[in-house]
This record gives sequence, structure tokens and C-alpha cells, in this order.
Amino acid sequence: MKTRDLVHFVAAAETLHFPRAAERLGISLPALYSSIERLEDEVGHPLFAKDGSKPRLTPAGTLLLADARAEIADVPQRDPKQKPTGSGKAKASKGAGRAPIVKGQPKPYKKRQGR
Repeated sequence: MKTRDLVHFVAAAETLHFPRAAERLGISLPALYSSIERLEDEVGHPLFAKDGSKPRLTPAGTLLLADARAEIADVPQRDPKQKPTGSGKAKASKGAGRAPIVKGQPKPYKKRQGR
């Protein structure tokens, strides 16, 4: 089980309102539904009973909620001041090794265009 799916499940179980849970997590509603479906497939039982308008937890959902809260609490929290590791494109330094440009002068090492 992925921790992200457990966090989504706990938010939905606490609010018992899927749109509010998705808004609270800052994700789309289909992403929340697919996350809960993945958990239901792994557990092998439905986690929510959708009778009428308001969903409620099934007994399997109640058991998973306690385990999910404990597992989420065990995950080490990232320091908010810590920068994320470099996971993007490397940027070249553009200023190193260039000659300064003087206004009105041709750029160094460039040939003038003939007419």
C-alpha cells in the first residue's frame, strides 16, 4: 500500500464527503476515487458503503482506518526548510567565460556580416 493512497483514504474517511476530502488534499475528485479503488483492490473488500447520498465506512474500512493512521504517523516527516533534492534540468551558467559587451562595438569573435 502506498502512503499517498492511505492519506487519501484517511481524509475521505474523516470527512465522509469525497469532494470535500479532495479539496482538502488539493487533488482532483477522480484521483481520490482511483486511489480508494486501488486500496479496495489491495484489501479485497469495499471500504465505503455508498447507500443513498452519504457514504459510510464498512467494517473493513474501519479496521483499515486505524492501521492507516498508525502507518502515516510512522512515516518520517520532511523538514519544511529543507530544499528538495535536485530533480530537474541542469542549468548552464551563462555568464562564465564571456567577454563583456561594449555598446557600439561588434561582439568579440563574431565576423561582421558583409553586404
